Amino acid sequence: MSIVLGDLSFSWPDGRAVLSGLNAAFSPGRTGLIGVNGSGKSTLLKLVTGELQPTSGSVTSAGDVGYLPQSLTLGIGARVAELLGIAPVLDAIRAIENGDPSTAMFDAVGDDWDIEERTRERLSALGLAHVGLDDRVERLSGGETVMTALAGLFVRRPEVIVLDEPTNNLDLDARRRLAAAVAEWPGVMLVVSHDRALLETMDQIADLSRGGLRLYGGSLSAYEAQLAAEQAAAERAVSAAAAEVRREKHDLVANETKQSRRDRAGRQLSASGSLPHAAAGGRKRSAQETAGRSRELHTQRLATAKSRLATAEEAVRDDDSIRISLPGTAVPAGRTVLTVRGLDRPWHPLRPEPARVPASASAQAPTSGQAPTSVQASTSARASTSTQTSAEPNEPDAPEQALAELEIRGPERIALTGPNGAGKTTLLRAIAGVAPLKGVTVRHAGAVGYLPQRLDVLDDDLTVVENVRAAAPEASVNEVRAGLARFLFRGTRADQRAGTLSGGERFRAVLAALLLAEPPPQLLVLDEPTNSLDLASARQLGQALACYRGAVLVASHDVPFLRSIGITRWLRLDRDARLLASDPQ
Repeated sequence: MSIVLGDLSFSWPDGRAVLSGLNAAFSPGRTGLIGVNGSGKSTLLKLVTGELQPTSGSVTSAGDVGYLPQSLTLGIGARVAELLGIAPVLDAIRAIENGDPSTAMFDAVGDDWDIEERTRERLSALGLAHVGLDDRVERLSGGETVMTALAGLFVRRPEVIVLDEPTNNLDLDARRRLAAAVAEWPGVMLVVSHDRALLETMDQIADLSRGGLRLYGGSLSAYEAQLAAEQAAAERAVSAAAAEVRREKHDLVANETKQSRRDRAGRQLSASGSLPHAAAGGRKRSAQETAGRSRELHTQRLATAKSRLATAEEAVRDDDSIRISLPGTAVPAGRTVLTVRGLDRPWHPLRPEPARVPASASAQAPTSGQAPTSVQASTSARASTSTQTSAEPNEPDAPEQALAELEIRGPERIALTGPNGAGKTTLLRAIAGVAPLKGVTVRHAGAVGYLPQRLDVLDDDLTVVENVRAAAPEASVNEVRAGLARFLFRGTRADQRAGTLSGGERFRAVLAALLLAEPPPQLLVLDEPTNSLDLASARQLGQALACYRGAVLVASHDVPFLRSIGITRWLRLDRDARLLASDPQ
């Protein structure tokens, strides 16, 4: 069992090179493949699975390969058994049970007589016990579809499993179940992911960058520690090489100055007539040859020093950071920036009217003498009448009091978690003023910036500068350019059309349009902001939010990211569309 890359290169038909001269071998164990968006990670996976063919070199997979792509496409009405990849075996078993003794049916089954039992066991382990093998795939949520396809891979037991961004559509519970399943896999596994928690379960990290592929032993944390040490050494090498260049430049100038003095003294001596003409000529030629050799030696030394500096600088990664000043976004502590009422009503279009508990069972609202909290909730909300059954972790066994009213005060940072399909996006769109909900009232005390899951807020036909000016029409071009420079759009980069931007560039442009808007937003509403971000872009988002001084409400399943941005309050939306206080621990 292995994957071997031999001088592997790939270019698109238009000649654009994606991968060049990759050499690596992946043995049994879990490898996390990382790299910036556009570096060729998904392309490499398609080469491994045979979906694409190398332009040159080779890729060899010793053993059957199971592949989970980013996008799963099945025909309308396809059965879950087809998504699992067990339909032919299952149908053959059923045909035999119904009296078909043909050799073809027995060949189709092979040794997989227990396929149904193993499949149901795997589905249950992944939180999908409710999914039937004859159910239609169209009835599954995006996260359920991904987890079902993953279950099929584990049931079929290929020697090699290749996963492309498997956590993109998964809620927190599903991510944890997936990580547990990945951790127990005994074969070769190659995983493209930006999910830090999943990458922490890897045995090694493969870094695809600058056209090369390097392997680092250990998890993501070990990789980052080793990379930091390498970068520190590279920066020291740059400093030493730069000092050498300065020294060689100084020596070259000093040598030129000394030689100039010698030449002047020689001319004066020759002009004095104290030396015979032939002797003077010989001394001049000798001095010129010596000067030429000396100049050539110092020039070569300077060129060598510059070459060493260039090599040292190549080893230092471009670690551009977003550092912006956003004083206009500041919100005083205690100031109410958002009020949402009506959350105790059946606001979710797919949720029925909940059962009401007796008034005696309801908690009393806080009195006016009580100290206010940063996020206050009216306790006149409904309470649950049964124990929670949501798959989201850390839900208590006892019924909880749901929030009917939400207030965000001051520069709060609120995390909104919950299982897929609970209505997080629906609620955020209502809070942002994009799609109002019947019975839910939303009041803002200032401008709101909204970042949807899909980064479709830019006009692809406009440049980056023009898109930001559309959000800040009163700002001058120079002011916009100065702001964009802080988002790493300097010079001509700011004049690129939005439609030509890479994934990471587009995300930074969206951030710039969001944070440089006029009036500046004092509440940011972010919906799964890290879902499709590479690690570098996620880091830059964290940097931008560190500079932001307003309130933040962010829906995400990425707990490491949420903790990194300083969340002060955790909320959870359960499967009954009830908003509850939470702590993912």
